[in-house]
Amino acid sequence: MRERILGYWALSWVGLISNIVALPVIALVIINGPDLKVANITLAISLGWPAAIVGIVSSSALLAERKWGVILTIISLSMVITGSLPYSIVRLINLKDFIGLGGLLFLTSLLSVLALIYWCLPNHRKKLRF
Repeated sequence: MRERILGYWALSWVGLISNIVALPVIALVIINGPDLKVANITLAISLGWPAAIVGIVSSSALLAERKWGVILTIISLSMVITGSLPYSIVRLINLKDFIGLGGLLFLTSLLSVLALIYWCLPNHRKKLRF
């Protein structure tokens, strides 16, 4: 019998739901965001949507208890941090957007760092089946 890993199922479901919700939210930001329009489109196409799609696949693999799901989750979280942290810092400095999109993205990137630390624990690679 396998040992249970604390938070595995909850974070897997949260990841799946949040990545599915992220796809239309990114489209709304592109359509409705009048400021930094070129940056919005560029980051959405190059990092936002690919990170969400990789996140959906990785969360599905985690729910199926596949070892490669952990690696794909680490890749997806790294993509999210790579895109959202610098962009949120630019929005916070240039637009003073603490309550809006800049603050939300900064919070998202901090939560992604915490999730990345959680998924890098060696327990996940030892306890899952192929």
